[in-house]
Order: sequence, then C-alpha cells, then structure tokens
Amino acid sequence: MQLSLGMPPGPRTLELAQLAQELGYDRVWLFDSAALYEDIWIWLARLAEHTDLDLGTAVLVPNLRHVMTTASAIATIERVAPGRLACGFGTGATARWVLNKKALTWASTRRYLEQLHGLLQGDVVEIDGERCQMIHNADWAVARPIETPLLLSALGPKGKALVNELHREGVIDGYIGMADVDVEVPWRVRMTTGTVLDEGESVTSDRVAAAVGPWYVVRYHGVWQAFPEAIGSMPGGEKWLAGIEAERPEGERHLAVHEGHVTNVMPRDREVLSLAGEALATAGWVGTPEHIRALADRAEQDGTTELLYTPTGDFERELRAFAEAVRG
Repeated sequence: MQLSLGMPPGPRTLELAQLAQELGYDRVWLFDSAALYEDIWIWLARLAEHTDLDLGTAVLVPNLRHVMTTASAIATIERVAPGRLACGFGTGATARWVLNKKALTWASTRRYLEQLHGLLQGDVVEIDGERCQMIHNADWAVARPIETPLLLSALGPKGKALVNELHREGVIDGYIGMADVDVEVPWRVRMTTGTVLDEGESVTSDRVAAAVGPWYVVRYHGVWQAFPEAIGSMPGGEKWLAGIEAERPEGERHLAVHEGHVTNVMPRDREVLSLAGEALATAGWVGTPEHIRALADRAEQDGTTELLYTPTGDFERELRAFAEAVRG
C-alpha cells in the first residue's frame, strides 16, 4: 500500500512536498477549490519540476473548468513529468458550496469524464453540441493518446455504481474518497485525516484540537449546507448559526460558513470546537502509533491500495508522526 500526502495548493506547498519526499511519501495530491486555495495546476507544475514525487488532484470539479482546458492542463503536466500524474474528480461539495451551488449531478459528472477521456485519447467528442478535439501540433504538446489515470470520488449506491460502470468502460482507473467504498476497481485511494498521539497524551489536548480542528468543524459546514434545520441540535449549533446570520446577509452566508475549509479554525468555529471533547477522535484517525498502524493494516486488508493522509496544524510534526506510525 502506497502512502501519500493531500493538501491545499498554497505558499508552503513546495516546502511541504519536499519534506514528504524526504519522509518516503509516494505522491502528493492537491485539493481544488478556486475560492479557497491557490491554483492547482500552477502548483502541480512546480512540484513536477522540483520534486520526484508522483502527483495527483484530489479532486477536480467539472464545473470549475471547461473540459478542453482540463485536457490541455493534463497534457502540460504529462510533458513536464511524464507518467507521474493521476487526476481524481468529484461532484464538488465544498468547491461548489463556496459558489452557493449544489454538488453536480452524476449525469453531468459522467458526461465530463467521458468527454475528457475521449479528448485525451485523441478522439473527436461532442461538447456543448459541437465537435471538438485536441488538435495540438506535435511541436506544442505531447501526442495523443495521453494515458493519465482518472479516478472518481463517490458515495452511495449511485456513486458506487458509476465508479464500476466507468471502470468497466475504460473511462476511469480507480476510486478516491474518504469512505471505504467497496468498488470493483484495482486502484482504491483511501483519504483520511487525524493525528498520532504522543505518549500519554489525551484526545482532548490543545495540540489534538489544533491538529484535527479544521476537519472537525467541517461537519457544521456540511450540515448547514444540506440540513440547516439540524444545526440547532449540534453542540453550540444555535449560537454558531446566530453568529453566521449576524456576520453576513442572506445570500452571502455561505461565504462565512466555508471560509477556512479544512485548513483553519475560524473565530466563529472556535466555540463549537471547544465543546468537542472526546468527539475530537471522530474527526479522523486519532490514536497511538500502534492504533494508527492497525487502522492502516485494516484499510489495506479491505482493499485500499493507497493511503492518502491530509494533515492540518503542525504539518511537519504530523507528516513525520504519521509516516513513522504507518511504516514503522
């Protein structure tokens, strides 16, 4: 089972990727949300030139870029770093929510992946009712077909079925996601966050709160987006909601809710985080090195082929501790 790092593209991306390489991580996956992070493709190009790591997108969201733009970006990275790129795609939870839009439908996501696969193969495909093709001259881009692996993030029976169908049709190569979805594909990337406890350290320590806090408070963001009426039943939820409503007018509240997504605990989130207590352990893999190793072993036994760790807080400490726990 491979071990990889997931993080947002931003000012420390290269520095942290180089540390991950020193620690023996196999790949770096970058998040994609234009309203929250810097540009994923610029950072992938920098990592391609300044590290030897394999690279990935976790995950691209179809609505953010025209499919031809994505195909051209993939071709660019394949020229700079041949065979090192893999592209995960999803329907776009937060990347859509920050634009005050719902996640994409499975139908539109499927159509985008089929179009992209066809373009990379050099085929003529229909896009917005018109016949399109990558017609780059050999002087200006790598030749087609471009065999960059494509992966899909999915949940639920419809998502699982789509992963299996697109894999059978040769459109995608694998699955990527936070949940252990039992799909019929050989490449299964399991995403997790969390922290390795120091000897004798409590789950409720300030360090643990800093390490997993950004992922813990995301549950409030998601519930607000999907089931706002349920916020009041969550610890500190009513006060949290009142703060959001006081901070931004209706129509702009999504901008406050999703600020700092999986990177920072914003002032409005601090009180609900302070009420978490033992529930901090539910934010990801939290435990002793032996516990983390056992979870990794279980994931591998269940079919995970790549473990994607997405730390927050003290990145250097978390990267080292997790690699040591998983690989010994």
